[in-house]
Amino acid sequence: MNTTMIDITRVSRPSEIIGIRDLQALNLKQNITTEEAIDQGFLTAAFTLEYLQAMNSASPAIIAKDGDKVVGYALVATKDIRNGHDLVEGLFDAIDKCEYNGKLLRDVNYVVVGQLCVAKECRGQDLVQKLYGHFRDYLSKEYTYLITDIAQANARSLKAHQKRGFQVINELMYGGFAWDIVLWDWNAAD
Repeated sequence: MNTTMIDITRVSRPSEIIGIRDLQALNLKQNITTEEAIDQGFLTAAFTLEYLQAMNSASPAIIAKDGDKVVGYALVATKDIRNGHDLVEGLFDAIDKCEYNGKLLRDVNYVVVGQLCVAKECRGQDLVQKLYGHFRDYLSKEYTYLITDIAQANARSLKAHQKRGFQVINELMYGGFAWDIVLWDWNAAD
């Protein structure tokens, strides 16, 4: 696929939410080989269609589309939807206990990347950076920081996040796995 045909936008139709769910299912750790998980990265959390709809009602996801097909996404998780999924709730709880620049994050207006994924056939085209650029363009006026977590076993994902400007601010244990909590300070960004 050619990146000139790929558009970065926000979800505007129910079919795009279904496209996110379908792309998510293809990239869940349990649905790929161990070698692929190590080499290409993986997703840990499966979200129901209802939860994806709730997330998008609060703040539409940022998607990469090739024609009508969703080939990448970055889910926007606001504090309003924190209680809809155990993993997301645990992440918000852990973030709220972290300090950054001398402030407890629970006292700061931040937004969370609920999950990010790029289709296998579109990797290596800088779509992660483009999705995050769109994230910043649309949400940096509302929020001070963009925060997410990355499984420590997912080295590819951590590298992509650090390339964009994220820094590790803490770690947490969840489901028997170690996770890095990473933050992108939009006030300090390029």
